[in-house]
Amino acid sequence: MSVGQQKTQLKGIVGSALSFNLAASFQQHQKPFLVVFESKEKAAFHLNDLELILPADDVLFYPGSYRRPYEIDETDNANVLLRAEVLNRINSRKKPVLLVTYHEALFEKVLSKKELNRNTFKIKSGDELSIEFINTILFEYHFKRVDFVTEPGEFSVRGGIVDVFSFAHDTPYRIEFFGDDVDSIRTFDIASQLSLNTHTSLQIIPNIEHKHQDENRIGFLDYISKDTILFTSALPELLVVMDQLFDKATSAFEKKDSSVAFSHPSDLFCSSVDFEAK
Repeated sequence: MSVGQQKTQLKGIVGSALSFNLAASFQQHQKPFLVVFESKEKAAFHLNDLELILPADDVLFYPGSYRRPYEIDETDNANVLLRAEVLNRINSRKKPVLLVTYHEALFEKVLSKKELNRNTFKIKSGDELSIEFINTILFEYHFKRVDFVTEPGEFSVRGGIVDVFSFAHDTPYRIEFFGDDVDSIRTFDIASQLSLNTHTSLQIIPNIEHKHQDENRIGFLDYISKDTILFTSALPELLVVMDQLFDKATSAFEKKDSSVAFSHPSDLFCSSVDFEAK
């Protein structure tokens, strides 16, 4: 564990004892924590512990998007949603959080804060905004227009009502218009279509895992606060895994159709050199 310029090593801790130690240290230092495990399963085990020990808002899970490099069809929307939600929370929240993640998730670079803000469409209650304009924006964000939204990346328009399921939230939003004015913003239940909560604003984020040539991507360590305390149970293994994943990405890139422009692996993914330098 790195605390400023100090490094602390824990030995002989098994099972949930590690979670209790991490939680106590997080509460003591009141700084952001990044806890990196060697597998998704181990990360999930300790995440479950930490969510029981600490307030729910203090613990976040940052997953990989579960796809093979350059295979957009392999993207898992649920994990893209979680990744976008974490970036959104870090970007807008001042209180420290404890982030739980694993090797593969840190391999993928993310949009810089500037790019994330540029890719975020904000709506507030009372805004003067036409439904046609929202419709255009959502198509530009590659949202799919459907009759009823069921998953992130979808929206529907019925009269003066726009339903949209942003990648920044785990529930869809219903925007009601009075003419060209935003009259109300509410979350709603997909199954019952009943309202859950009323909100004053909404942030719409597209699938930020889609790759665009003009977007600036950075490593996750560049995105988070420099005050973050890093804990990892296996740093050498992490660096080895990153190099293995980077080699696979490079191989996939070289096999792609040369007539189609794809971003280079170094623009999309972290190597061990990138990570160790930070």
